[in-house]
Amino acid sequence: MAIAKNPPVYGTWERQHTGVAAESSVSARTWAAPIGRALISGIFIASGIGKLAGWGETAAFMNAQGIVAVQLFLPLAILVELGCGLALLAGFKARWAAMGLFLFLIPTTYIFHDFWTFAGPERQAQMAQFMKNLAIMGGLLLVVAFGAGRASIDERSHS
Repeated sequence: MAIAKNPPVYGTWERQHTGVAAESSVSARTWAAPIGRALISGIFIASGIGKLAGWGETAAFMNAQGIVAVQLFLPLAILVELGCGLALLAGFKARWAAMGLFLFLIPTTYIFHDFWTFAGPERQAQMAQFMKNLAIMGGLLLVVAFGAGRASIDERSHS
C-alpha cells in the first residue's frame, strides 16, 4: 500500500519562477509569517529599549549576576536585541537576525534563568522564563529554516 505524500507548499518565489499555483490565495501563509515575526521580535525590541532606558539598573542587575565587563556586554546586548529585533520585524536578512537572536539567547537563558539554583516559587518562576526562552528559540530556528515569509523585505528582494 502506497503512503500518500503531502503536496509541497510553494511560496511566492516558487509560484513566480515555476508557475506552480498556490493552494489558495488567502491562507495562513499570507498572515502567519509577518504576525509571527512581530510577536517574536517584539520581546527583543521591548527588552532592548528597556535596557537603554534603564541603563543603570540593568548594569547593576548584570553585575549582581556575576557578569564581567558589563560596559562591553550591556551595549552589545542592546545592539543585538534592537538591531536583530528590528531586522526580524521588517524581514530584512531575517535568517541572519533570527540566528543572531538564537545565539544571544543561549548564554542569556543559562545565566539569567538558572532555575536549578532556586527553590519554591522562585524556582517555578525562573523555570517558566527558561522554558519561554526555549520556545522563542524554537520560533527563531523556524525563521532560520524557512525564512521571513510574506510581507518582508527578504521576500521583495526575491521577486
